[in-house]
Amino acid sequence: MVEQQWSGVRQRVAELAAQPSSGKVFGSLGHRWVLEDALDDDALAELEAQVGVRLPDDYRDFLTGVGAGGAGPAYGLFPVRRVQGRWRWEGDGADLADLAMLARPFPEHGPDPESLDALLVERPEEEAFDQIEDFDDAIEAWDERWETLMFAPERTAGAIVISHRGCAQREWLIISGTHRGTIWSDCRADEADLAPLLDETGKPVTFTRWYSDWLDEAETTARQPSTNT
Repeated sequence: MVEQQWSGVRQRVAELAAQPSSGKVFGSLGHRWVLEDALDDDALAELEAQVGVRLPDDYRDFLTGVGAGGAGPAYGLFPVRRVQGRWRWEGDGADLADLAMLARPFPEHGPDPESLDALLVERPEEEAFDQIEDFDDAIEAWDERWETLMFAPERTAGAIVISHRGCAQREWLIISGTHRGTIWSDCRADEADLAPLLDETGKPVTFTRWYSDWLDEAETTARQPSTNT
């Protein structure tokens, strides 16, 4: 039985797809308003058995009551699919999540703040070098250190990538630990750390709030009259 918060979602998405102005919604050309088929209970059970952890309840209800992915925030909700007998999430950057670590608690914090701050302070500046080649070598070495620190698999244990916002910016759903069920922003490509999405009161955004807010905003955008004269 579909939980109340997901009742009518597929119909709302279908109605959005039929709107002449639906293309104005950011990312819609990526997902094209298509929702994949929902998972049945057996498929969900097999998925959770393979990853070794129960998924957050509202996300589970979405997978079985709405769809396994597709139309959603930004360029869409990454679908979870069974490929050659194994379940996996698919999308730009989905492979950043280590599925073998989903049962491990998501870290309470990012890397040691002192290490991160020190690394940012040490970032080479072009004006400090007489030769551009020397600067290029220094910034390349710094980038390698940044990626080693920031993209260590342990930093995103207990989480999956569920959406791509473009320009290597992504959003994660936390599966395990004290932050379970919340959405985190990933702007590490822009030298910013992982951070929780917060609502207007400063409360962490859940999967339900994340998807529902997107759907409400998409309907508002798609129904705005055209400004063409």
